[in-house]
Amino acid sequence: MLKLAGVSKTFSIGSINEKRALDRVDLSLKPGEFVTVIGGNGAGKSTLFNCISGMYEIEEGQIILDGMDITNQPEYKRSRYIGRVFQDPLKGTAFDMTIEQNLAIALGKGQPADFRPGVTKKNIKYLQERLALLDLGLEDRMKDKVGLLSGGQRQALTLLMATLVKPKLLLLDEHTAALDPAIAKKVMELTRQLVEKENLSTLMITHNMKASLEFGTRTIMMHDGKIIMDIKGEERNTMTVDKLIAQFEKRSGTALENDRMLLS
Repeated sequence: MLKLAGVSKTFSIGSINEKRALDRVDLSLKPGEFVTVIGGNGAGKSTLFNCISGMYEIEEGQIILDGMDITNQPEYKRSRYIGRVFQDPLKGTAFDMTIEQNLAIALGKGQPADFRPGVTKKNIKYLQERLALLDLGLEDRMKDKVGLLSGGQRQALTLLMATLVKPKLLLLDEHTAALDPAIAKKVMELTRQLVEKENLSTLMITHNMKASLEFGTRTIMMHDGKIIMDIKGEERNTMTVDKLIAQFEKRSGTALENDRMLLS
């Protein structure tokens, strides 16, 4: 479903602040594969997502999505095929529009623009049924503005919006990091359910090493713009956080010095 071949990204080229954020990264995802991504600060995780989504242009390499070369496609075109949920709950929704209006926009993703109403009786029933899956009571608040929702409710809504029209690829960029533990756990369970139900090809950045081994089917670790570990199958089934830290230190040649990862 996704193939990255030799993808590189460098910031501030030619200046004293030049930084190689991605260094000839190779990565492949099969359809329906759920891959968790971990790594310390500056490892290249968010840069990887920004290059896949088209937010950043790359200097070299190729990005193939479901057989399409999207390397040079602008971000707005890639958004037809890629769903993304950010760490900040405020980024995924229009706060001054109602829940039903936000969902109607998401439902129209990839459709030709026209002057028909976005919210109709037909799709309202469907959207209520989808909202009910979140088990947050939002199906009874369709007329409420999104700005009235809590951070956890907004993030759950954003997750639903990102998957309402099945994307070829779902990018989850530390989407529970800004939530309190109880709500974060709820959103992660919703994530698991949606990904499994829709068989979504998914990349999820997390700072929680325990979660990186509990969720998904495969775990990759990044360091200095490279993928230094790719864990799957029996190796992943028997992997522990302590073993993961030891492997990181062995393969990177440095100690893991990320408090968020070590304390989670």
